[in-house]
Amino acid sequence: MLQSLSRRRILTAGLAAGLAAALLPAAARAADTVREIRLDYAYYNPVSLVLKEKGILEEELKKDGISVRWVLSLGSNKALEFLNAGSLDFGSTAGAAALIAKINGNPIKSVYVYSKPEWTALVTGPNTGIAKVADLKGKRVAVTRGTDPHIFLVRTLAEHGLTDKDVKLVLLQHQDGRLALEKGDVDAWAGLDPMMAQAELDQGAKLFFRNPDANTWGVLNVREEFARANPELVGRVLRAYEKARAIALKDAGALKAAIAAAAKLSEPVAARQLERTDLTHSAIGEPQAKTILEAGLALQQAGVLGADVDVKGAVAALIDPSFAKALTQ
Repeated sequence: MLQSLSRRRILTAGLAAGLAAALLPAAARAADTVREIRLDYAYYNPVSLVLKEKGILEEELKKDGISVRWVLSLGSNKALEFLNAGSLDFGSTAGAAALIAKINGNPIKSVYVYSKPEWTALVTGPNTGIAKVADLKGKRVAVTRGTDPHIFLVRTLAEHGLTDKDVKLVLLQHQDGRLALEKGDVDAWAGLDPMMAQAELDQGAKLFFRNPDANTWGVLNVREEFARANPELVGRVLRAYEKARAIALKDAGALKAAIAAAAKLSEPVAARQLERTDLTHSAIGEPQAKTILEAGLALQQAGVLGADVDVKGAVAALIDPSFAKALTQ
């Protein structure tokens, strides 16, 4: 009798525990299974370098037994590839690059702003004779497909009556594009900081066309599946980002040193990058949506995006301000 009663109590307790687990929010159950969060760090995202160097997120998550894996992104295209493959949970990109990826089926949400940059311009060597956009006709131009510099180049050509068919695109990652310009293998380059600043200061490269307003915001993206299952963890990552951003704003010297060390650049080059980088923003919302929409519509007009693409709807589906809003509450 006692054995039967004990068995009944054990079964009842087990069923109750199972029912309680079933009634838990999905996010709480999912968070229990997360043992590692994978983030990128990128030379074009200074806040990520501080976050990684200071170990802020590791300290925040260690009590829950969650480790942090850092993956280097050499451009928006790489971050988006990693996100799409599921090898990153969070990735740093330009806003317009994230939009194109979203339109092409990459299941991401943009949830945070890490910078308002002027990180791209059209760059040429000191002796090419290129002085204006029209001079690019028939010339070799290095560019990293699917990144803000690529989008900037396409928009700029269109605004000056040209298309990418009027130039000879040489597809290279950003650092390789800088090296190709230095060697004379290309005539121009759609540059990206800090490599652009390096070419400018160390090789005498010229930024012959600039348009700060056509640079889209630096945004942090998360995989939709991860965000859906782990909203609390997304919030904790963004709070860690906010701590890193505060450190970056408070100590410009330390930030400059962090960029120089991570990217193996001189401190003057890092300083030039920071001259063109505004880190005072974090919440994502209407200003970012407006800029990204303008970029998307410009690309649609240039024929890069199909006429049937709902660009406005894609922007709305991409941007999720709810996580960043929670930081100020």
